[in-house]
Amino acid sequence: LAQRNQIKLYILVENSDGVSNLDDLAEWENPRAKMKKWIKRIVLILIILLVLIALSILGLNLWVTLHAKKNIVSSSQELTRNYDCILILGAGLKNGQASPMLTDRLEKGIELYKQGKAPKLLMSGDHGTEYYNEVKVMKQYAIDAGVPSSDIFMDHAGFSTYDSIWRAKHVFSVQNPIIVTQRYHLYRAVYIAQQSGLSCTGIASDGYQYGGKPKRLLREFLARCKDFITTATETPPAYEGDLISITGNGDETNDCEFEK
Repeated sequence: LAQRNQIKLYILVENSDGVSNLDDLAEWENPRAKMKKWIKRIVLILIILLVLIALSILGLNLWVTLHAKKNIVSSSQELTRNYDCILILGAGLKNGQASPMLTDRLEKGIELYKQGKAPKLLMSGDHGTEYYNEVKVMKQYAIDAGVPSSDIFMDHAGFSTYDSIWRAKHVFSVQNPIIVTQRYHLYRAVYIAQQSGLSCTGIASDGYQYGGKPKRLLREFLARCKDFITTATETPPAYEGDLISITGNGDETNDCEFEK
C-alpha cells in the first residue's frame, strides 16, 4: 500500500501523461470511467436535440394554425366575397368509390356551389395511374348531384396538398378560392394558399368521426412542418402543366366520358 501511494505521489508531482489531480488520475487508471463519462455526454446531447426538434415541430404547427385561422369560416353565411372557384381536395378512394372523408368534402363543395358561393368546382386529386382516377370519381359524383359538367374542372396531378394549391394558382389561374376539406387538414391547406399569394377562405367539411385519427394527426403534424419549408422555398411540383383558366369550360379537363 505504501509503495502504491508513493507511485501516485510521484505521478502527481511529475504531472506525467497529462494527469493533474486525483480525479484525472482515477480516469487514467480506469479507462472505463472515461468511456462512461463520454457516453453520458452523448446521451445528454441527444436528449437536448430531441427536445429542440419536438419544440420546433410544436412551434411550426402553432405558427401555421394561428396564421391560417383568420381565413377560416365556420358557416357558409360568412362566405360573402366574390370567389372564382370551390377547390375540393382529394382524400382517396375506397373500392373505387369516394372514401367517407372525400364524400363529405364533395357534399360540402356541391352545397356551396348550389348556394351560388362560386361559379366553378375544381376537383384536385390523384390520377397517377390508368387504374386509379380519383378526380373522375369526384367529377362524376358532382354531375350525379346536378352540377353541370362544364362547371367542373379536374386537376389530375393533385398528388399532395401543396401540389393542389400550386397548380390551382399556376395552371388554373385561380385567385380567390374557397378551400374545402376537414378541419384538421384545413389549416395547412389555407396556410399554403396564403403563402402562395391566393386570397382564400377555408371551410371545414367534417361529417362525423373518421377512423385512424391518431395516425392522421401525427402525419398532419409532420406535414405542416414540411410544407412550411416547401412554401418558404417556393418549390414547384413535379407536374406543372399547361394553362387552363378556371373561367373557361371544365370539360377541357376531361379525359373520359361521363354519365349525365
